[in-house]
Amino acid sequence: MRIRLLGPVELRTPDGSLAALAGAQRRAVLALLALHLGRPVPVERFFELLWGDEPPAQARAALQVHVAALRKVLGGSRFELLTRAPGYLLNGPQDAVDTRLFGQLTTEAETSDDATAAALHQRALGLWRGGALADLPDTELRRALAERLEESRVRAVNSWAERRLRLRGADEAIPALEQNVRADGLHEPTVALLIRCLHQVGRGSDALAVYRRARERLADELGVTPGPALREAVAAVLSDGGSAAPAAAEPSASPTGSATPATARQLPRRHAGFVGRYRESRWLDQECGADRLGDGLAVVVGPAGSGKTATVVRWAHQVAADFPDGQLFVDLRGFDPAGPAEPAEVLGRFLRALGLAEHTIPADPAARARRYRAETEHRRLLVVLDNARSAADVTALLPAGPDCATVVTSRNSLEDLVVTEGAALLRLEALPVEDALGLLERMLTPTRVRADLPAAHRLIALCDHLPLALRIAAARLASRPGWTVADLVTELADEHTRLTALDTRGALSVRSMLILTHRHLSTKGAELGILLAAHPGHEVDAYAAAALLGSDLRTARHALGDLAAYHLLTESAPGRYGRHDLVRLHGRELYAEHDEQVRRRSAARLLDYYLTAARRCADLLEPDRRPEERRAHPPAAVPEPADVRSALAWFRSEEPTIRALVATAEHAEPERAWRLAELCSGLYYGAGRLTDWLGCLRSGLAAATRLDSRRAVALLAASSANALVGVARPQDALAPARRAVAGSDPADGYPHCLALATLGLAVAAGGDPSSAVPLVERAVALLRAEVPDGRPGQLAAVLAFAASVRELADEPGPARRHAREVRRLLAEHPFAAPRLWAMLIEARALRGLQRPAEAEELWQQALARCREAGFLHLQALAEQQFADFLESLGRSEDAAEHLRSAVALYELRGYQELSGDLTSRIAGLEAVGPGAP
Repeated sequence: MRIRLLGPVELRTPDGSLAALAGAQRRAVLALLALHLGRPVPVERFFELLWGDEPPAQARAALQVHVAALRKVLGGSRFELLTRAPGYLLNGPQDAVDTRLFGQLTTEAETSDDATAAALHQRALGLWRGGALADLPDTELRRALAERLEESRVRAVNSWAERRLRLRGADEAIPALEQNVRADGLHEPTVALLIRCLHQVGRGSDALAVYRRARERLADELGVTPGPALREAVAAVLSDGGSAAPAAAEPSASPTGSATPATARQLPRRHAGFVGRYRESRWLDQECGADRLGDGLAVVVGPAGSGKTATVVRWAHQVAADFPDGQLFVDLRGFDPAGPAEPAEVLGRFLRALGLAEHTIPADPAARARRYRAETEHRRLLVVLDNARSAADVTALLPAGPDCATVVTSRNSLEDLVVTEGAALLRLEALPVEDALGLLERMLTPTRVRADLPAAHRLIALCDHLPLALRIAAARLASRPGWTVADLVTELADEHTRLTALDTRGALSVRSMLILTHRHLSTKGAELGILLAAHPGHEVDAYAAAALLGSDLRTARHALGDLAAYHLLTESAPGRYGRHDLVRLHGRELYAEHDEQVRRRSAARLLDYYLTAARRCADLLEPDRRPEERRAHPPAAVPEPADVRSALAWFRSEEPTIRALVATAEHAEPERAWRLAELCSGLYYGAGRLTDWLGCLRSGLAAATRLDSRRAVALLAASSANALVGVARPQDALAPARRAVAGSDPADGYPHCLALATLGLAVAAGGDPSSAVPLVERAVALLRAEVPDGRPGQLAAVLAFAASVRELADEPGPARRHAREVRRLLAEHPFAAPRLWAMLIEARALRGLQRPAEAEELWQQALARCREAGFLHLQALAEQQFADFLESLGRSEDAAEHLRSAVALYELRGYQELSGDLTSRIAGLEAVGPGAP
């Protein structure tokens, strides 16, 4: 196998095919190990690469899962992944990792003759397939590692170019040097080499142009003059007969001869205190700069207040000298209450700036557009079209000349320009934390910001990292020298007043910009933008949007697309959209102004959608448990999960929303709230979200209590007891289990029997299984007698509790009998949760009956099905119990492997307390070694 890091991270098999590496985080773990080949990598270093400064609580468990998966992928190869304090170690051949091979080749080239060195460098550079570590999580450590590798590539290119110069073959090195200069025009050694190579091949004027651009950038951005290497390089060009500067472009004559050649200088002044956006500036260089790779048409889009105009104007000033015929700028007022600028009016202004006399400018808009194209055909112009609303407002203003470049900014996505004109599109994201801190320091002084850095970070988050909001916040602090950053954070933390605190009462306040953007939405987009205030989750999909609108999926998708096009939503995953907090708060303000009946109906629709969708998923895990229910607002469409795994995947993505919905509906919609909480119990267990389950049940139980529904209280109290047993708190489970029994009646049928069975499980798990057996057997007998034709799924659930209690009472025969009946009742549902639970119970019972071969086979089947279905909690229990079984057989190495899997699964879900002493047990098993008795 070979590991490739100089581009997207890849693991190649001996036949050249790609080995499967699921997810960017797993590739990142492999990359870090390979970069430190032969040396241990501390666990904390992995955390830093995967999550930056804020690793999740389950970081260690997640890392263990990735390492275990990599061990399987690397098994049988020349690589060996070992656990070595303080982390992990990868051993393997040096030349099987492209970064190591690159280093070997470049090192060998240093001591070789020119021809050999050039060949070695060329081979080394051929290993690169793009930006190093290109597809890993974007953390500070990844950027640092990638930059270090990029620096080594630049050094190799320069060394290769130096050897090619000596060999009189500079022409081969020019493209690579030009690429490096476009990426970093301030790296003087590279620029000097490019000038020397251009000079050697007789391109003296191009060499001088490169020098001029470098000199201007050094002066503008660093305030310095060219160093010795650059001066020597350009001196050689001049001494060979070159001119001090390229000849100025000849002014173009107008078709009618009436134009007076003029150089337009319309750029507005640079924005004071501008910080960051270096990556975006480099992108603009590549698309629209003098040495561009693109077609010279770029569109920069982003939400209101993200700094689009400031970014483009700053870049335009930096490259203005590359467009000697001038720079045209216009604010198209795309979102102005008075309406956008008329293209014909803008064309008139542009033509006047280009030197046309007033009487020669056509009155007809189409004739103006033709004249504009003719006037720009032979010029070298930079055109900035700011604040466009639509592609139609832009197309007539695009210059015709191949040496012209145009940059458009908009809050809209302007995808039509990408399709019809081949524009390159850049979405301007929120400011990175360091740039946001730099902006605050510029406006408030570093001392004031660094005096309370955690508060500064919180302020940045409350402002959604948006430059406009940060500037307003900083201005408020600047005018209040007695305030600390923490004082303003306290004010902004109140969601009801945050937008007011960021309101300057002017056109550039956050609220006013959101209002202006909202006015340009389609009817359904605007309606959805308001109704989303009823959705408490961080993300929304088309199904939930359709429920809020009371529409079909097609309409909902168009409305979501409209909101995303104006950057009021961000597509976080295919089909799923998130909101910035400031957008959410503005939507809440608009929602509060809606008619109360509309608000109640939208909330009810959303709850009925989640009740319907959760029911589809729950029936796959717990078939035939609940009767069908009619909904007042049946949704037009719901997801149709194909299997248990896809049902759990849907639930995991929607769980935060469901829990928040139950909590918010506890008072306004208690009937729907308790039903949703109860309906999701099996999904919570299957997904292994037991702590979150308890939180949801608390709200659901409060809603049931508010309704004074005995049946609802019994079901939710029993579920609460079951969840507490699941997180190893059986003593705490006794109270809700007894409440469930006391609050129900035998005539209630299944709810009462489930309460009895749950109480039995809590009593048994608490250490008194002999007292628990009568409780569960009574539950089974009552359910058989009172509901003889009841749902098989209900009987299977109660029997599963009874089997578990019998097993805890050390009665393997009855335990196995109950478990087998569960499996028979659910034979048509091989991945149902009670059936898988019953398989584990039967496996333990077979162990107690001294039938180890049958027990092991059943355990293996149960584990395979748990993995296939994605039942994390059941899988963790199965791994732990199977490890106990293997240890009793003296198979310590196999037992340790399954315990490691159990620990990883527990910690992955944040249940470190459930892993208990498993880690120390693993160490003990490893000390015993394989095959020990």
